[in-house]
Amino acid sequence: MIATYGFNATLTARTGMGDQLVDLLLTGLDEGSPGASEHCVVYLVSRSASAPDVVHVTEGWTSEEDHHRIFAGEAARAIVAQIEGLLATESEYTDYVPVRGKAAF
Repeated sequence: MIATYGFNATLTARTGMGDQLVDLLLTGLDEGSPGASEHCVVYLVSRSASAPDVVHVTEGWTSEEDHHRIFAGEAARAIVAQIEGLLATESEYTDYVPVRGKAAF
């Protein structure tokens, strides 16, 4: 499958909570979670090299509709609710249309 919709999100955790935010975001790859969906073809969690409480998430989806459908589910809503409690500021999102690339983790 190829990604036709994606986005980058920058999330800033409350001071000292960057590790918890990363751990929670990585549960998005667990069986039954959004990142484990066959429609999610890229799910990358990264940290800022200079600010440990700043976390970046890159996602690529087979379609925008698939993304919205999966995120309307209970598993995604539960993760999002927990994330909100860890954030110091509103998350920043940039959507995009993937063209080509490579991912190997």
